[in-house]
Amino acid sequence: MIHSAPSCDPSPSFWRSKPAIALGMLLVIALFYLAREHYGHISQLLPYVILLLCPLMHLFGHHHGGHRQHRDAAQPGDDNRS
Repeated sequence: MIHSAPSCDPSPSFWRSKPAIALGMLLVIALFYLAREHYGHISQLLPYVILLLCPLMHLFGHHHGGHRQHRDAAQPGDDNRS
């Protein structure tokens, strides 16, 4: 009996296709012109966006070590670990 190997030819992802790349380029161009036309409104919101990003960066930034590094660096005789 002869068995043929299953074909491992996965269809390409939508985001790698030519229509998706063209759609992405059009979206970037549209966002650029929209931002350019409304820069006066956007620039007034930037301080608030930065203030809103600070807590988010603090919350999500601790997944890569964060405060755990400070606890591990404590002295061996230090009994104040929690």
